[in-house]
Amino acid sequence: MSTKAPNPVDKHVGSRVRMRRIMLGMSQEKLGEALGLTFQQVQKYEKGTNRVGASRIQQISEILQVPVSFLFEGSPGTGVVRTGGMSEAPSPAYVSDFLATSEGLALTRAFTRITDAKLRRSIVDMVEQIAAREPSDQR
Repeated sequence: MSTKAPNPVDKHVGSRVRMRRIMLGMSQEKLGEALGLTFQQVQKYEKGTNRVGASRIQQISEILQVPVSFLFEGSPGTGVVRTGGMSEAPSPAYVSDFLATSEGLALTRAFTRITDAKLRRSIVDMVEQIAAREPSDQR
């Protein structure tokens, strides 16, 4: 018996749910409780293993405090442009991929807590200098 690969859109929506949940500091268990589900079901949604129904997508967007369109932004093959999600213009895929990692979310959360504009600029400059020293085949 062969296992069917998850639909790319289901995987994308799941990764956006996971990203936003982590941005809010919410556990899978807490999201599951709010939805009346187990954390295992939330895991399956986030991996794209199980498809999320329309009413459940609306419920998730309300709990995660984002418009439904946020969950589909940048999804494969849709050509969807952001219509009031987290920012005005669509972000390149590498930004979404970065924010979907625990390191990307941790870095983003910490960086946004820094209020000193000069310090933030210094951090960006430092990271750019470090990245410039990396071999190009690792980027």
